[in-house]
Amino acid sequence: MINIPKKEDLTVEFKSDKKRMPDNDIVEAIVALANTKGGCLYIGVEDNGEISGLNEEHQNIISLGALIANKTVPPQAVRIELLDEKPSVLKIEVSMSRTTVATSSGKVLRRRLKADGSPENVPLFPHEITSRLAELSLLDFSAQPVSNAKYSDLDPLERKRLRSLIALNRGEAALLELNDEELDKALRLVTVVEKKLVPTITGLLLIGKSESIEKYIPTAEVAIQVLVGTDIKINDSFIKPILAAFERIEEYMNAWNPEKEMEIGLVRLSIPEFDKRAFREALVNAFCHRDYSVLSRIRFLIDDDGLTINSPGGFIEGVTIENLLTVEPHGRNPSLADALKRIGLAERTGRGIDRIFEGSLIYGRPLPDYSASDSKNVKLFIQRANPDKIFTKMISDVQNKMGRGLPINSLLILLMLKQERRADLKRLTKELHLTEARLKGSIERLIETGLVEAIGSSRGRAYMLSSKVYKGGDNSIGYVRQNDIERIRHEELTLQLAKKQGYVTRKNVTELLHMSEPQAYRLLAELAQKGKLELSGKGRYSKYLIQK
Repeated sequence: MINIPKKEDLTVEFKSDKKRMPDNDIVEAIVALANTKGGCLYIGVEDNGEISGLNEEHQNIISLGALIANKTVPPQAVRIELLDEKPSVLKIEVSMSRTTVATSSGKVLRRRLKADGSPENVPLFPHEITSRLAELSLLDFSAQPVSNAKYSDLDPLERKRLRSLIALNRGEAALLELNDEELDKALRLVTVVEKKLVPTITGLLLIGKSESIEKYIPTAEVAIQVLVGTDIKINDSFIKPILAAFERIEEYMNAWNPEKEMEIGLVRLSIPEFDKRAFREALVNAFCHRDYSVLSRIRFLIDDDGLTINSPGGFIEGVTIENLLTVEPHGRNPSLADALKRIGLAERTGRGIDRIFEGSLIYGRPLPDYSASDSKNVKLFIQRANPDKIFTKMISDVQNKMGRGLPINSLLILLMLKQERRADLKRLTKELHLTEARLKGSIERLIETGLVEAIGSSRGRAYMLSSKVYKGGDNSIGYVRQNDIERIRHEELTLQLAKKQGYVTRKNVTELLHMSEPQAYRLLAELAQKGKLELSGKGRYSKYLIQK
């Protein structure tokens, strides 16, 4: 029996065919899927997931494919399959389009989720088409000239601020040798339209007059709020050029970002609650990658839990929470991003996300959290947390010895081993969303530096922080506990689970103790040899019962 999804979502749609679904409805459903993320249309399935069957007139797969191609602009090629169900169901696979698709009658649709979580097909409006093309990296919205704007809408004082920032942040020194008009052209702050210099979106956003930005780009609003408990300490909303906005936001941040002193050897470090370099990159990302065609605002919230930054516009095509640290850098507003890099405000490699994560990792704090992001907003949450002194000292010592920072993958591995005590390659791959090849290389380098130790061999090989780390933090007892007493704890937890459910399997142990299957097998075999468990069954059906 073919596995049909249980319910609809953005990429799955069910259509009843009891009364013969009209051809136009099929075409509109295909268009909506193509203009969103692609997906599958199941004809012969009710909205509640009940299989009701396919109308006889839709049994001809070839003619239906031709119909869809003829009634979509540009023509959409789909994969149609008659599923082996009783009653029969038609499955139409639709690829996400790299452009905007319409029906031959002119309807342009997309899919979205309603408040109750169920999907619906709605019109795709002109401003949303711009957003979609930007998400697909087919349009640079920030490079567009601003209709009706004049060169005089750019603020000379903001241009002076820009020049100062280039010098202060060690941006491209050659830019400082240009006159104002040459500078504006070099940074694509203006473009020539009918032989006149006209500000671009980038130009107005960076050095435009506040009243001009409010007039021509009313979406460029910023809000910053500070809450202590339920008391509102700051609630400020404004529209300013980005360079002035940065300065204002950082003034607020400095006032509400206390530092703690920590002694590391002979050095005393002042560690802020929110790493300043990480915050600067998060700030740049919020402005750089937001969707300026959406009437919303960038919001900064500091409360008892931590710092939240909300930027309108979801992740662009190809970027997910899982691949944030590995995906090739690309953004929604390339011209704006390029200008910020050349000024010296943004990470030049385009890997500002690494710095955001590094700001938490080097102090052993919880990772930045993007899990609240959706199709309309990117939300970054950085939790308030005390730095881990031992972990911070370890990273500081190694980086001082190396004369450079540790790679982001190495920092991720070290933090996970600190939290998990020990982990095998499979576990690390799953949790860190990195390829096995990349992980192996990073782990081997950490073993060479003496930060990580390998336990076991072959499939049972696992990793843990080395004795050097524990001793460096005056915690030799912790290492002994980790390396030896941990084994006793594993036995106790395994026996507790066996008593609770009457038996225990290898899979149970791997999930409970985060170890590989060979390690789980050896642990269960040892308990059986000691007479604490009794093996029942063979192969995949084997269980270990409490010895009576």
